[in-house]
Amino acid sequence: MSKALYRKYRSKTLGEIVGQNHVTDVLSRALKQGKIAHAYLLTGPRGVGKTSIARILAHEINGLKYGDSSTYLDIIEIDAASNNGVEDVRDLREKVQIAPVSAAKKVYIIDEVHMLSKAAFNALLKTLEEPPEHAVFILATTDIEKLPATIISRAQRFHFRAITPVDAIKHLRYIANQEKIIITDEALTLIAERGDGSFRDSISLLDQLSSLSDDKEGITRELVEQALGIAPAAHVQKILEAYQAKNLESIVALLNDAENSGIQPGVLTSQLITAIRADIASNPQLLPLLDKLLEVNRSSHPTVKLLVALAEAAQPPKVKSAALSAPAPVISAPVAVIKKLPAKPAQEKPAESTTITPSRKKTAPKGEVDWTKVLEYAKEHYLAMYSVLSKCSYELDGDLLRIYTVNAFYKKKLDDPKYRINIAQSLIETGAGDWEIETVPTPPPPKDSQAAAVAAIMGGGEEVNVEA
Repeated sequence: MSKALYRKYRSKTLGEIVGQNHVTDVLSRALKQGKIAHAYLLTGPRGVGKTSIARILAHEINGLKYGDSSTYLDIIEIDAASNNGVEDVRDLREKVQIAPVSAAKKVYIIDEVHMLSKAAFNALLKTLEEPPEHAVFILATTDIEKLPATIISRAQRFHFRAITPVDAIKHLRYIANQEKIIITDEALTLIAERGDGSFRDSISLLDQLSSLSDDKEGITRELVEQALGIAPAAHVQKILEAYQAKNLESIVALLNDAENSGIQPGVLTSQLITAIRADIASNPQLLPLLDKLLEVNRSSHPTVKLLVALAEAAQPPKVKSAALSAPAPVISAPVAVIKKLPAKPAQEKPAESTTITPSRKKTAPKGEVDWTKVLEYAKEHYLAMYSVLSKCSYELDGDLLRIYTVNAFYKKKLDDPKYRINIAQSLIETGAGDWEIETVPTPPPPKDSQAAAVAAIMGGGEEVNVEA
């Protein structure tokens, strides 16, 4: 029986570990200096070398040669997923008191330690607090959030990073050359991407595809896409182009093609997110889509959710009727009084306005601003932003739309890049077009000249209407 590639090419020394130099360098120096801790905690994502380093460290602590077939009575591996009860840990506590059979240290490797029960953690804690001189614990986990702080504080912690695509591709190319596997650079890159930072997953994919490849062509990008059920890069790009062109017919056709090819909506969504993130600086107008795509996999009907997310921009813009449009309502009253606002601390700097200039490649000519319709559109599409914007006032000053946010907190909200894009989109979709936007962290100035003078004397205020 042939051995799986990830087992065949598992590292045997700390020097062979790839992509975790910040861990291996520290451990190597400590071993050379004879500084052995009583407990180590290895954390990080799956498939990045935690278990391999735990085994290597256990052997090097005892000066033993490490190999897949090597077994030593003084190196004990425990899978916490299947030995997670308090009785299992109590049994370990009794056995740990027994001196090593032949090695200098008795080393316990507890994998997936976060799977231990609360009672088991409590039982283990006493041993970690006062371990025998001959005992060393190496704990490994992918979910440190589930570990009690008392356990974490009693071990030397080493955090492992996800493998970078560059390191993954380099290592995969080395294995492919050793195994005489013909594979293109594009296919290697795609395998590294689908491995999602895990060496083990990436090598397993290479192993799987090597048995499917043609002897002459080897492993190509097309073969990887077919085997993994992912959409071709060109297909993903066409979907994004159709979205930006607001071509609903093309969007529906492309999604149908993907579905007929057996591509799951979650996989396609993940590919779209990756493609948008890679080029978001050049295409910031895709940010609203990126936000909607994050909700697809949480939906009970991801296929429909993906279609809705993509098709929303293809809806025809609402036509603004000149007969129905009306200027923003101006509320007047027989008497205008000034409501005194809380005084600002003396050390606080005067509030400054912020001008927001939408950053988009496509612009629309300016039209009439119908604030009521802007608020209605925001309420329907950007509810969080609407809750802030509905409390604000506005005025037009030439090419400038000035928004009075009443206070600094609302101003900070509307200055957020995500809200900036949403405001600009709301203006465009309601026929107002592109406007330069300025936010002011105060109420609007009183329109009544006498009231304005009183407000100036009182150090600022808000105009309210008093009805008889």
